[in-house]
Amino acid sequence: MWIRGFLMIFVAALMPLGAMADDRLVRLRVPDALVETGALKYILPRFSLKTQVRVQITQGDADMVFGDVGAPLFEGAGRLWRMEILSPDHPGTARLVEWLTSDIGMRTILAYAPEGEALFTLPSAPEPEVVEVAFDGDPDQGLVMARAQCNRCHVVDDDVRRGIGSTPSFAVLRSLPDWADRFSTFYVLNPHPSFTAIDGVTLPFAKDRPPPIVPVTLTLEDLENVLAYVAAMTPADLGAPLAHQ
Repeated sequence: MWIRGFLMIFVAALMPLGAMADDRLVRLRVPDALVETGALKYILPRFSLKTQVRVQITQGDADMVFGDVGAPLFEGAGRLWRMEILSPDHPGTARLVEWLTSDIGMRTILAYAPEGEALFTLPSAPEPEVVEVAFDGDPDQGLVMARAQCNRCHVVDDDVRRGIGSTPSFAVLRSLPDWADRFSTFYVLNPHPSFTAIDGVTLPFAKDRPPPIVPVTLTLEDLENVLAYVAAMTPADLGAPLAHQ
C-alpha cells in the first residue's frame, strides 16, 4: 500500500508541472512587420499580468497566428490584422482569445500610441453585399395569370382596370421596398389564406369551412411567372415620403 501511495504522490508531483507549463504558455506567430511596431511589447505583458499566461513569439509551430487568415482583430501599420486560432482546445490560447476580444483587451490595443497617436483602430465594417434577385418566370404568362386570379381585387395593369378601390394596385405594391417578399408570401398574408390555395404548399380547405369566395388557385410556377411580371413593371410614383413632425 505504501508503495502505491508513494507512486501516486510521485506522479502527482511531476505530471501537473508539465501540464501547467503548457497551459500557461501560448506560442504566437506574427510577421516581422507587426513585431517592429513594438505593439506586442506593450500589449502582451498586460495580458500576462492579468492572467498569468505567458506568450512566446515564434516563427515555428504556434497556437495562434496574427496575419491574413481568421477573424479580423484590428487595423494599423498598413493592413488589417486577423487572428487565426490553431490550438482551440489549449487553455492558454482560449484565455488569450477571450482577453483580446474583450473590452479591456481592445482598449489596450487601441491605446498603443508610440508617437502620441494611436497606431491601431477597430476593423472597418465590411461593405454590405448586394444580392440581385433574379425572377426566372415568364412575365407574359404572369400577366395572364394575374388578370385571371388577382384582378377581382387588384388592378394588375393599365389595360384592364378592375379591382377594388380600397385594394392597392400591383403598381403601388411594386413601389414598396419589400414588394418581392409581399408577392412571394402573399398567400399567408391576410386576407389571402381564407381563399388562396397554392398547389403543394397550402393545406386543402376544410370541407365544413369552404372559402368565402371562389378560391384563388396557383402553382409555384404560376407564382414565379407573376413575380417575373411584377418585377418588370414600372412602379407607381407615390411622390415624396410624408414628413412627420
